[in-house]
Amino acid sequence: MTQPLLQPSVEILSARELHLVEEPPPQLTPEHQRARDLIWDEKARANPGLFDGPVVACAGVDQAGPDTLVLRWTRVTYRHYALRWVPDAHPLPSLFVDVLQLTDDGALLAGRMSPLTAAPGRWQLPGGSVEYPDGTDPLDTAALRHNAARELAEEIGIDTDPDTLTLWAVTRGTIGNIGVHFLAPPQPASLLRERFEAVVSSATEAGSEPELDQIAFVHSPADLETLHGPHVDYLGPVVHRYAPAST
Repeated sequence: MTQPLLQPSVEILSARELHLVEEPPPQLTPEHQRARDLIWDEKARANPGLFDGPVVACAGVDQAGPDTLVLRWTRVTYRHYALRWVPDAHPLPSLFVDVLQLTDDGALLAGRMSPLTAAPGRWQLPGGSVEYPDGTDPLDTAALRHNAARELAEEIGIDTDPDTLTLWAVTRGTIGNIGVHFLAPPQPASLLRERFEAVVSSATEAGSEPELDQIAFVHSPADLETLHGPHVDYLGPVVHRYAPAST
């Protein structure tokens, strides 16, 4: 059973508990491999910020009970997603985590992606793709929390104990991407701005570009209209779902 959000193309899946099951990587035809690599190489030349690192793809989602989801995952690299532009190919959707970072007055922090990222100018919550574990370490809910806490530290500069992150929602986006959303303890807005500015300053001094180049605080769905530029597909539905709890 799924509960539709305000956008019919984005769903929220009933989940208080997650089980993650690894599956073998997808098998591609030689033709699809060549087409994928050509597209990836072209995009990498156009955007030097892209890198072909290890990442988790979602192989499927099953509702195992009223509040239990089974997430089937597999190991790929970022070039796998170049298959989205290959005719008749069937790329797996991504699996990502993010954090609803609250302020003391109940606002949500949103960030804008920097120009050299894969989605320049796009507004979203702090977060990113899931990296698969090393060796025999499991990919489970605890590992997802650690991924989310790491993203929050890297993008906003806030060090949060992963154990304080609460599973808040799981969404399925417009092209099937699965997002696991965690709720973080509130922080003063002034502290969030201070830490974010330090992240940007540190990246600039190192001659690189931060993942996010701007942040904003969203109190209600109406505030989304002030965020000029594209929004990730789940942002509106998440804010609509969260806003009643913040009023």
